Amino acid sequence: MKRIIKKVAVLGSGVMGSAIACHYANIGIEVLLLDIPPKELDDKEKAAKRKLEDKVVRNRIVTTSLLNTLKSKPSPIYKKSFASRISVGNFEDDMEKISDADWIIEVVIERLDIKKIILDQVDEFRKPGSIVSSNTSGIPIHMMTDGRSDDFKKHFLGTHFFNPPRYLKLLEIIPTPHTDKSIVQFTMDFGSKLLGKTTVLCKDTPAFIANRVGVFSIMALFHLVDEMGLTVDEVDKLTGPVLGRPKSATFRTCDVVGLDTLVHVANGMHENCKDDEQNALFTLPGYIGKMVENNWLGSKSKQGFYKKVKDENGKSQILSLDLKTLEYKEKQRAKFATLEMTKSVDDLKARTKMLYNGKDKAGEFYRRSFNGLFAYVSNRIPEIADDLYNIDDGMRAGFGWELGPFEAWDAIGVKNAYETAKEEGIEIAPWISEMIEAGFSSFYTIEDGVKKYYHIPTKSYAPVPGTNKLLSLEVVSHGNTLWKNAGTTITDLGDGVLNLAFHTKMNTIGSEIIQGINKAIDMAEEGYKGLVISNDGQNFSAGANVGMIFMLAVEQEWAELDMAIRMFQNATMRIRHSSIPVIVATHNMALGGGCEIAMHSDKVIAHAETYMGLVEFGVGLIPGGGGTKEFAERLSDELHEGDMRTNQFRNRFLTIGQAKVSTSAYEAFELGYLRKGIDEVIVSRDHQLSYAKSVALQMADKGYIAPLRRKDIKVLGKEALGLVYVGAHSMMSGKYISTHDQLISEKMGTVLAGGELSQITEVSDQYLLDLERKAFIELCSERLTLERIQSLVKTGKILRN
Repeated sequence: MKRIIKKVAVLGSGVMGSAIACHYANIGIEVLLLDIPPKELDDKEKAAKRKLEDKVVRNRIVTTSLLNTLKSKPSPIYKKSFASRISVGNFEDDMEKISDADWIIEVVIERLDIKKIILDQVDEFRKPGSIVSSNTSGIPIHMMTDGRSDDFKKHFLGTHFFNPPRYLKLLEIIPTPHTDKSIVQFTMDFGSKLLGKTTVLCKDTPAFIANRVGVFSIMALFHLVDEMGLTVDEVDKLTGPVLGRPKSATFRTCDVVGLDTLVHVANGMHENCKDDEQNALFTLPGYIGKMVENNWLGSKSKQGFYKKVKDENGKSQILSLDLKTLEYKEKQRAKFATLEMTKSVDDLKARTKMLYNGKDKAGEFYRRSFNGLFAYVSNRIPEIADDLYNIDDGMRAGFGWELGPFEAWDAIGVKNAYETAKEEGIEIAPWISEMIEAGFSSFYTIEDGVKKYYHIPTKSYAPVPGTNKLLSLEVVSHGNTLWKNAGTTITDLGDGVLNLAFHTKMNTIGSEIIQGINKAIDMAEEGYKGLVISNDGQNFSAGANVGMIFMLAVEQEWAELDMAIRMFQNATMRIRHSSIPVIVATHNMALGGGCEIAMHSDKVIAHAETYMGLVEFGVGLIPGGGGTKEFAERLSDELHEGDMRTNQFRNRFLTIGQAKVSTSAYEAFELGYLRKGIDEVIVSRDHQLSYAKSVALQMADKGYIAPLRRKDIKVLGKEALGLVYVGAHSMMSGKYISTHDQLISEKMGTVLAGGELSQITEVSDQYLLDLERKAFIELCSERLTLERIQSLVKTGKILRN
């Protein structure tokens, strides 16, 4: 039977409940959000002479919770209007409405007795066949099925979303012995494809997978830090981005999450995991106990491992806690020879191996922490998961590790780490030695275009489930790389479609990427059906290499700068006018030049978490890779007669002038970066490349004709330019902007308006590109002059006015 989810009921409107409701609304589903009614009137209701029976009063708790969630930053919702998909009610008046729901999610307080009360009502009112799930971080799922109907048991399971649900990818699925296998598979697939999650199948064990391993990792580190005498600053330096983990690293993350929360989970694991060989590590080191006693819980109590204070000059500074004396001190810069050695190593796997083999204190820290982690995860199979990839997926999606434990072990070398741990007396699970003795040297391999993992029961490699249906650059690049330079790689995706991937730092755009764009289009036009531009980096692209641009300006290489900008413009115009369809798949930051590349494609397949914007104004420039031209072109296509056209011009002008960046792909439509009816949004990052390829093939098979160069772009000339000059002058006179900001505004306005033309005129795209490039170079020159004057003022060689 085909199962369709049209309506979801979320029971419990706390932080998690409201955020889960928002995320289902994000993907277009109708949501009913319920919570308890209040027991008494508040002061505002009393003043308004409300009665406890009034509907607005009865729904006050759920309404307030939802509104507070919608106001939170970062936003839980892709677009403000999506909140209208959520209706509210209360458990006493509206529980029967769950009979219309296809999926009912219980998200009440973490108490089994209360969850059972709510689930009693769910079993009474739900329609047969509806899915029921409990969102819990640790209560045993099977304990909630006692006394339930057979249909309830068949359709019931645990769904553990990580907070915040919109942004953290992990969704743990925990079936009970009664759960129908088709329901398990449906929720796994729905979570992956529609909710955009990494769905991980878990066993019903304490803390499931990610928290079990993640909290062990933190607790083991707490003890190791104490033993090695490392400082808070040193540990956060060692366990952050250098290791492929979040910037908040360890102690800053603890401050954000709340030390009390972490201690609660650790105590629960110590109590409920008696057979865990590392049970003793879940006891608290002395300094943690003292911090809890002092209420130093992190951000919520204004101090934890870090504390923000003001010095004698009123300037804010961050102090870090001395774990020995429990006094706050000025942060000290952490220095280790091993870290210095790895600074130039961009490849995380190669860097991880170097860190592990370091000869200093940092190297010792990495070996001890990694060896303990490797032993722990090896011993958790098959306790918490049958297969090792589930643990890696959980840690990457739930804790933001770029390499899961077994992936990191592969990077270091399975046999090398095993022998090192054995020398230190660390007990690693027997199946590891059996694997090594059988001749397997890694947990993962790629064979015949399929990613495989070591399957313990059969002592052989098996395909990672689901990966054979999805395109992954990591997998497809093996044996299918056709061309590469220092900044790009061209890969054959199969079926006549190529992929161009960027891999510069932050995927910033320089000569290597421009060369790659031209080469990819050349190759595609010669013998392929289409081209996709996508990559696996943290961001699609953070924009053009501004440092290179200003270096040319400093050296006054104006001809070379003109050529560099012209080459970028030519590259974006090739994307627009090539003889094959070009699809751009964006994710995370697509700024400046990255945004311009996307704007010139035939279609953008934007991941929902795309933060897109033309941000050059912020560095004293205007978009110079065709972005300003493109806004003028799009403005032309939407122009209306009368006052409306100047309002439309103003909106486009302010979008660039205020360097507006979308907070989601949906907002990028409102800002004009994405085109309604042309570009699309996809929530699943894992499905994005496969879908982008299918779109390229669809366009090619339909019969693709390259769009003609434009000669009919209507520009407003002086009608709009006058508004720009008056507005910029007023802002400068009121000291809201600087004289240089005024100049940027005027230059940008000149391009958008098409120059000082006396009337509305049709111009070509090349005319606008030439205007754009001229304004860009002039602003580079002005920026250089301004910086020199500021330097002279700073050094005292000229007096400040």
